[in-house]
Amino acid sequence: MSNNYVLAWHDSEKNTGGSKAKQDTVYFLTQDGVKAIDTPYNNWGKVYASLTAKYRLSSLNGNLLIQYPSGKPLLRRLWLNAAKHNKSLKTFLLIHDLEVLRFHNDADHEKKRKEEIRFLDQADGLIALNDKMKSLLTQEGVQAPIVSLKIWDYHNVQDFNTDYSYRSSICYAGNLTKSEFLTKLKIENQLHVFGPNCDKKLPVNVIYEGEYTPTELPAHLDYNFGLIWDGVSVDTCAGNYGQYLRYNAPHKASLYLSSGLPIIVWEQAAIADFVVNNGVGKTISRLGDLDNLLASISQDEFAIMKKNAINVGKKIRQGYYIKDAFQHLTQI
Repeated sequence: MSNNYVLAWHDSEKNTGGSKAKQDTVYFLTQDGVKAIDTPYNNWGKVYASLTAKYRLSSLNGNLLIQYPSGKPLLRRLWLNAAKHNKSLKTFLLIHDLEVLRFHNDADHEKKRKEEIRFLDQADGLIALNDKMKSLLTQEGVQAPIVSLKIWDYHNVQDFNTDYSYRSSICYAGNLTKSEFLTKLKIENQLHVFGPNCDKKLPVNVIYEGEYTPTELPAHLDYNFGLIWDGVSVDTCAGNYGQYLRYNAPHKASLYLSSGLPIIVWEQAAIADFVVNNGVGKTISRLGDLDNLLASISQDEFAIMKKNAINVGKKIRQGYYIKDAFQHLTQI
C-alpha cells in the first residue's frame, strides 16, 4: 500500500480565508492517515523552508499532494521538480486559484496562461475545484487526469445554526474591498455584512456587522441564508472578481453550509450546480430580484433547504470532499 503525503506550506501568519482553506486541507487529510510534510519556518524565511522540503521529498515513496498556488513561482517549480525527480513518488496538485482566469488586462496574460498550463500538466494528476474548472483545463490542453473537489471542506468548531424559523434574513461574508456591488445594492430586506476593509459608504439596508476570524465567524451567522456574489454590479457578477465565480469554489460557500445556512448564489456561478443538485439553496440572476425571491420562499420550502444544508455541512466539517477527491485521484 502506497504512503500518502501532503505538503504543508505556511502561506501567511494572517488568518485569512485562503490560508484557512490550505490549513483545513492538511488538517482533514492527516485525519485520514495522510502524512504532512512540513515546511519549517526559521529566520532564513521561506526559501530555507522550501529547500528543506525539497530534500525531504527526495526520500518519499507513494503519493504527494501539493496545494497550488503556494509560494512564489520559483519555489513552486523547485518543489515540483524535486518531486518529479523522485520516481517513487506520484505528485498531485490541488488547485485553489487559477491566475490565468484573473486579471485579463495584464499585458503578459497570454504568456502567463501558457506557463501555468504547462506547469499544471507536469503533475501526475490534478484536483480541480469543480467540473467547470475541469472542463476549462481540458480545453486548455491539460493531459493529466483531473478529478473535481466539488466544494471546500471547512473545519468549524462552532455549533450549527439549527433555527428552522424563516424570517427572510440574509448575510454576506467576504473581503469588502472586492465587494463593490454592496455600494449599489437597493433592497428592502436587510443584508448583514461581515468582513475586513469596510471603508465604503453602504446603503441603508446593508448593515455592517464587523470582522471576525474564520474560526469565530460561524458563531455570528444567525441568519436564514448566506449570499454569494462578487464584482462591481448588482445585475450580474461583472469584472475580474465577478467572472471568476464561473470557475472557482468560493470559500464562503463552505463557511455558510458548515454553519447550517442555505445559500443564495448567482445562477452562472460554478458553485450554483452544487447548490441546486444538493438542494441547499437558490440561484438568482440579479440582486434586484432578491426581495421577491426571499418573499416567495415558504416555511416548508426553507425547512427542506435547511435540513439539506445541515446534512451537507456535516460532511464539510468532516473533510469528506477532499478525502474523497484525493482517494479517487490516487486510484487512477
